[in-house]
Amino acid sequence: NSVHHTGRVCVTASEEDQVPMPVPPGKPAGKYVVLYDPLDGSTNIDVNVSIGTIFSIHKRVTKRSSPAGLADCLQAGKKQVAAGYILYGSSTMLVYTTGQGVHGFTLDPTIGEFLLSHPNITTPPVGKYYSVNESNWNRWTPPVQRVVGAFKNGEGKVQPKNARYIGSLVADFHRNLISGGIFLYPADTNHPQGKLRLLYEAGPLAFMVEQAGGRATDGCRSILDIVPADLHQHTPLVIGSKDDVAYAARVLSAEAVPVK
Repeated sequence: NSVHHTGRVCVTASEEDQVPMPVPPGKPAGKYVVLYDPLDGSTNIDVNVSIGTIFSIHKRVTKRSSPAGLADCLQAGKKQVAAGYILYGSSTMLVYTTGQGVHGFTLDPTIGEFLLSHPNITTPPVGKYYSVNESNWNRWTPPVQRVVGAFKNGEGKVQPKNARYIGSLVADFHRNLISGGIFLYPADTNHPQGKLRLLYEAGPLAFMVEQAGGRATDGCRSILDIVPADLHQHTPLVIGSKDDVAYAARVLSAEAVPVK
C-alpha cells in the first residue's frame, strides 16, 4: 500500500481487508487513518459505466508510542478530517472536502494534473432526481415504499422527481450532488442492517454532502453520529438534497418498522 510509505499514515482499512493494515515495522507511522473503498461499482467495469474510489481520513486516537489498529478506525463520521472520491468516467474527477466546503478537480490528461473545475460545490435543497434500486420494492417496509412512492408520484408538498439509477454509488451520488437529488439504499428483508458499508461508503459521502449543504441519515439518525462497532458495519443510507432527505427521515422515523 503506497500510503504506508508516506510517513503520514499509521493504519489503513479497506472494504477488501478483513482487519486493519498498520504501517509495516520499520516504516515511520504518522497520525492519520485512511479508510477506503478501492473500487465502488466494480460490477459496471465490463460495460464502461462510471465507477470510483471513495476515501475517508481520520486522526488516530491511540498514542503514537503504541501500534495503531482497530480503535483508530472505529470512529464516528463526524470525526473525519477529510473525505472524498475519485470518479472514473468520461472524465476523471477528484472531489473532496477537508471540512471547509467541497471542491472538484478534473484531470487534464495533456499535462497530467488535476485542475480545479468545481469550486465550492453546493447541492440544491430540493433535487430533480431520486436514485434507488426499485427492484427491491417488495422487500422494503411500508414506510420506505411510501417515501419512494412520494418521490415517484408526488405526495402533498413533495413534487414528483425523475428516476436516475446507475448502480454505482459514486456516480449516482456525484450527479445528485451537482444537480440535486436523493439517493436511497434502505434496509430490506435480504439486508436488515442495510447493505452499504458505514466506514468506506456512507460515512465519507455523508461528510461530503453535509459540507455541500445536504444531509445524510440512516432513517432515524445522522450517518455522521453513528459510532461503528465493527470494521465492516453496514447501514441503510438516505443521502442528498437536505429538504428531500428531511422528508424521508420524517416518514421513516415516525413510521419505523423493524425489517425481519
